[in-house]
Amino acid sequence: METLVVSDHVCLEALKLSMAQDVFSAIDKNRDFLRTWLPFVDFTLELSDTVLFIQSITAQKESRKKDEIFGIFVDGEFGGLIGFKDTDWINRKTEIGYWLIKEMQGKGIITSCVGKLISYSFQKLKLNRIQIKVAVGNTKSAAIPRRLGFQFEGIERAGERHNNKFFDLEVFSLLRSDNKV
Repeated sequence: METLVVSDHVCLEALKLSMAQDVFSAIDKNRDFLRTWLPFVDFTLELSDTVLFIQSITAQKESRKKDEIFGIFVDGEFGGLIGFKDTDWINRKTEIGYWLIKEMQGKGIITSCVGKLISYSFQKLKLNRIQIKVAVGNTKSAAIPRRLGFQFEGIERAGERHNNKFFDLEVFSLLRSDNKV
């Protein structure tokens, strides 16, 4: 895995165990902000929860089978995570998920990071389809795939469980043939 340079101020670094404290601290300090849309926040109660998560990612041995997760660093400061989930190598498709701490929101950071992963997906990983799923009502997050040319495909009903209820998810996709990069 590698470091992906997004801009002069932003880079993506492959998730590793040494980042556990930074990841946990960011979640813990932004707990109220993040929990609105992210179900994992209420299950990340102590550093050991983050360590287990990172170990589950880094323990995947087969390089073509693992999901790549990156720490987002802005001027050297940890700001969130972005990466691939549920990658299907046979059908050459993946989903991108992301989160960013409150103080770094609204600066185009996630949009540029997703843009970088789009290029990485199509050029290096040779994928054909990327999707992003966003809880209905999370308009700021839904603006990102729209801004980047993703097509709205529809609603995945009751697609994510959060706070003992289910959220519907907006599903967006981008195909290699759609990509102008």
